[in-house]
Amino acid sequence: MAVEERSSRPSPDILIRKVDSHVTALRVGLHGPDLELAERLASCLRELVVSTAQASAADRAQVRAAVHYFVLRRESRGRLLSVRSLAAAQRLVNKAASQLGRPDLVVEGCPGRGSAATDAAAHS
Repeated sequence: MAVEERSSRPSPDILIRKVDSHVTALRVGLHGPDLELAERLASCLRELVVSTAQASAADRAQVRAAVHYFVLRRESRGRLLSVRSLAAAQRLVNKAASQLGRPDLVVEGCPGRGSAATDAAAHS
């Protein structure tokens, strides 16, 4: 009898599907800058998942945690993320991207703020 070997780590496809499913749900209620931010965070997470698929367990765990934080909507009201949650997810995703040596994936901008506020925060 053949025994199928199971990997204890989730495949990159599962994490990407979680991100895609969450963004699909967000498209129902988010618009404008909030939706743009969610889409950019999702894009960053997809790239981090793919680029760390063969990385160390610690790096994969960091990406998995960022995906789960984005998807779980800890500070949500109803079915949709609040702006505050998107900003918190943005900070976490950006921290993961930076720590994994991918500053090119850092998501700039914050919902509800003008570019002057974002520029001032970036330079402080």
